[in-house]
Amino acid sequence: MTDNTARNLRSGSLWGVIVLIFALVPVLATSSYQTNLACHILVWSLFAVSFNMLWGITGMLSLGQALYYGLGAYSVGLMVEYLGSSWYLPGIGIGLLAAAVLAFLLGLLVIRVGGVFFTMLTLAFGQLAWQITFKLYNFTGGDDGIQGIIPPGILSNGFVYYYFVLVIVIASIWVLKRMACSPFGLVLRCIQQNPDRVRFLGRRVRRNQLRVYIVSSLFTALAGCLMAGVDGSIHTDMLFWTTSGEVILMSVLGGINQFFGPFVGAAVIILIEDLVGARTEYWSLIIGLIIMVIVLVFPKGLVGEVARIRSMAAGIGLGRRT
Repeated sequence: MTDNTARNLRSGSLWGVIVLIFALVPVLATSSYQTNLACHILVWSLFAVSFNMLWGITGMLSLGQALYYGLGAYSVGLMVEYLGSSWYLPGIGIGLLAAAVLAFLLGLLVIRVGGVFFTMLTLAFGQLAWQITFKLYNFTGGDDGIQGIIPPGILSNGFVYYYFVLVIVIASIWVLKRMACSPFGLVLRCIQQNPDRVRFLGRRVRRNQLRVYIVSSLFTALAGCLMAGVDGSIHTDMLFWTTSGEVILMSVLGGINQFFGPFVGAAVIILIEDLVGARTEYWSLIIGLIIMVIVLVFPKGLVGEVARIRSMAAGIGLGRRT
């Protein structure tokens, strides 16, 4: 068996395990809360994986991805609020279109700078969007947000909506995985390592940075659209910079150099927040300490450390055979 075949089998097995675990959640869950928690993990995982296309693969650290997450959520929420629940699915389409257009326009500006300047510029645009949403109280609900966002028809059933989210999230992550493993993904990794050499080879760095910025923002907006139906409400915190900071933490915890690292990081953080938050009023302090210990013990992230141990074990086994 070739290395490529073995790699494909491992990847296929991983996909199968992930789909099976989440597909069985509504069947094995003892309460609707557990299903809702699994739904949160799925949506945040999509957000984290799409963000990591920017940072982990291309090396573009954005502190403003919450802008697109909130844009997707508010597109759905406002459509349902003012036009009725039948506009829920069209609201998703409008949110994705708006995110693509906005990412294209802002991307033309932010990719002209790099490093910390790119990070701060994305943060500035994100905070501007949050402030506008916060001030337009009569239209957006301000800090009260919008409640009562109910998907139409059969999607209003929590059981059905869960599988709706599962199918979309798995399909989206599969698309992102294909992109990461394609020649386009290889170019993005080269841009992260040495953009000058990429230019020397005749590839356009800024054009590819703009493409991945749009792709990441599009799938981030999709996560926001789905979350509006999961929680049944939207709020201005979805646009705040701390939302971007949380998804960065998920990527670091899982491993930014591993495609499925942010997925695992999102699951771990949400589960820790749920378990600790239900048991003590000092949950924020305890969660911070737990995450700090995990990051110190696993500097490459949870998935990164597993990959490192596996490669070490493979090297020891190869040494023994030789």
